[in-house]
Amino acid sequence: MEQQRPLEGITVVSIEQAVAAPFATRQLADLGARVIKIERPGDGDFARRYDTTVHGHSSYFVWLNRSKESLTLDLKDARGREILHELLAEADVFVQNLAPGAATRLGLGPDELTARYPKLIPCTVSGYGTTGPWADRKAYDLLVQCQTGLVSLTGSAEEAARVGVSVADISAGMYAYSGILAALFARATTGVARAVEVSLFEALSEWMSQPAYYTRHSGSQPPRVGTRHATIAPYGAFTAADGKDVLFSIQNEREWAALCDGFLGRPELTDDPRFATGSARVAHRDELDAIVAERFTRSDATDVRKDLDALGIANAGVNSVAEFLEHPVLEGRNRWREVAVPGATVQALLPPADLAGLTARMDPVPAVGEHTEAILTALGRTPEELAALRADTVV
Repeated sequence: MEQQRPLEGITVVSIEQAVAAPFATRQLADLGARVIKIERPGDGDFARRYDTTVHGHSSYFVWLNRSKESLTLDLKDARGREILHELLAEADVFVQNLAPGAATRLGLGPDELTARYPKLIPCTVSGYGTTGPWADRKAYDLLVQCQTGLVSLTGSAEEAARVGVSVADISAGMYAYSGILAALFARATTGVARAVEVSLFEALSEWMSQPAYYTRHSGSQPPRVGTRHATIAPYGAFTAADGKDVLFSIQNEREWAALCDGFLGRPELTDDPRFATGSARVAHRDELDAIVAERFTRSDATDVRKDLDALGIANAGVNSVAEFLEHPVLEGRNRWREVAVPGATVQALLPPADLAGLTARMDPVPAVGEHTEAILTALGRTPEELAALRADTVV
């Protein structure tokens, strides 16, 4: 018999949109929590309309919202707020990433909620924090990538680029998720429910710590070097004779000696003053890259990878997304599962953290307001009251 998932019995109410907060709550749902997603009557979460590529549904929404219940509520209407507070009175966690100041105006700030519901854990996901000089500024993923300096590190020497996934949102969602887990543990062990706050800016700031240390103490930031590593060499992608790119990494002096002797065929480079240390190799990157690039032109990608594998040097083909989808590790480790979306099913990846003896929850992605009637009926609303709420577009 399968064991109970860790968060079964935990109820999460979330007024969420876009990426950061939905990513946090989806991970709670993966672990068995009941997640009630509050959406606007009619259109719902605006991420539902980011694109229509997944059987008419948004790829973002399908990724972020499986295993949740969708309840539509107009929170500007007193009846909608009353329903929300009935849910919060029985909930364990409340998550929101509303526009700056909106939660406080609705009476949903952490101080108000903690006073009213002592066992509730409120979690706020903001752009730049709820205090400080930028508390009132809206923040989207790429804006935060720019503000933290990430964009200045990404791309080629000629042109900066955004990271190709919503990395600020994802980092904030991860810290909200782990913060909520920590708060649940603290409540279980101390009886005190503590509010959680995460901002996109501060989450991505943490991920920027290494280049921040490097810049502060060297006087200049790591250069933009495309697929090369800014502070390790050789570490990057090179083009083989068949036109395919292979990325490899030298991490220590043993690997450097093995590369010189067994791959480059030039053992004398091991102690060449230009390349004898990691710092020297970075300083003479262009000369070193030219030597490596010439060697790559003499073998196709398959042979390059075989040679590097034989030397114990980490390497990888530079995959397209389509190639990633067919990756042998995902297939060999049985990572794909079917998940229902309205009108279809899709393949979804299991969450990356496996808990021995447990399976992740992989329930359907909800339609807008799909669970409204069931939730309100459980709260005691009669069919007549439901009809009146629908007629007034409160739900």
